[in-house]
Amino acid sequence: MQGTVLQPIHQVAEVTFRYPIFFTHDLFAPENSLLIDVMGAGRDTSGPSKAIVVLDRGLLEQNPDLLDTIEAYAGHHRTSFNLVCPPLVVEGGEQVKNDPGNVASVHRGIHEFGIDRHSYVVAVGGGAVIDMVGYAAATAHRGVRLIRVPTTVLSQNDSGVGVKNSVNAFGKKNFLGTFAPPYAVLNDLAFLTTLSDRDWRSGISEAIKVALLKDADFFAFIEEHAQELNRRDMMAMEWLVYRCAQLHLEHIATGGDPFEFGSSRPLDFGHWAAHKLEQLTDYSVRHGEAVAIGIALDSTYAHLMGLLPEADWRRILRVTTAVGLPVYVPELSEDVAERVDRRSVLSGLNEFREHLGGQLTIMLLERIGRGVEVHEMDEDRISESIRLLKDYQANDSAADIHGGVAWPRTSAAAP
Repeated sequence: MQGTVLQPIHQVAEVTFRYPIFFTHDLFAPENSLLIDVMGAGRDTSGPSKAIVVLDRGLLEQNPDLLDTIEAYAGHHRTSFNLVCPPLVVEGGEQVKNDPGNVASVHRGIHEFGIDRHSYVVAVGGGAVIDMVGYAAATAHRGVRLIRVPTTVLSQNDSGVGVKNSVNAFGKKNFLGTFAPPYAVLNDLAFLTTLSDRDWRSGISEAIKVALLKDADFFAFIEEHAQELNRRDMMAMEWLVYRCAQLHLEHIATGGDPFEFGSSRPLDFGHWAAHKLEQLTDYSVRHGEAVAIGIALDSTYAHLMGLLPEADWRRILRVTTAVGLPVYVPELSEDVAERVDRRSVLSGLNEFREHLGGQLTIMLLERIGRGVEVHEMDEDRISESIRLLKDYQANDSAADIHGGVAWPRTSAAAP
């Protein structure tokens, strides 16, 4: 009616997401029914569950019989599992997120083989493949069911169990992405035995990260078992993967911001520098290695700023190197004086702010097990931290565990 003022309508829609994380061995052994049980739980029609499998080429190189094993598994369970085509093999590692053709190939498979919102995309591989396939699945039909089968330490304890999916674009890591929880995560711990030493160690950095933020006892476990982890002790690694995944999921469920609407990203501790280092090294540095360096950098910075006690700082560097991870690469020092140069790690601060949106928010440490957020960083102190880490790495820091290395001198400032 004329003159009527139409008032705003305010609507609140709440959606509850539930997804299980399973731990198993030999997922595709014929006698292991976990995968078909998970798919069967979501079947609302008669007949087998339709699925397309996307497989990491790097995993296939370490497990050359895997293609045949997956097809034999589907054949053995054909009344429950309709594998609509041979597994689609994509490149492993960060390069899979740099080429948009990989997303297109997954979209094409979903289209050509009639994968709908009640069918499944099964992603089998490392964190980068899981990220890419998750992004493709989340953007086809506005989201088809994704079952993640992460196969590396890093993806089983961190990226594979979370709610994010992404690919890289415009020279920026994770520029395109979605928040879309998986239908389920199936951690096959047997795949960890086929990893290279480098990939085995790389994922430990995410466990160090979450322990430093949330669980001092877990950090003490890593510290106590550092040599076993470095020597590929499977019992120690299985507990590390389990506890790390548990802490990540607790944060997602109870942290109050699972889809990151705010500016705070506690679990991105060490990541502002890590993401930049991956770019600066053309991704020759693994994500987990870059995270280890980023943690070492931010821990050193926190110590220099008077936040983190010296004893805690030393423990962090000792544990990092004891498990076989680096604390420095030359690219960390490149053009560090040129703070707006994109070849400088310092430019990663602004890129991190842009990615988060809003106010720059960086997680630092007050002590092991307790973080604190800051909204600005002293770039001179970052440069000083880089010099300290360079000296430490040059002195073969792993020997410090046995008293063979003189620690770099620091001049921690008052807060």
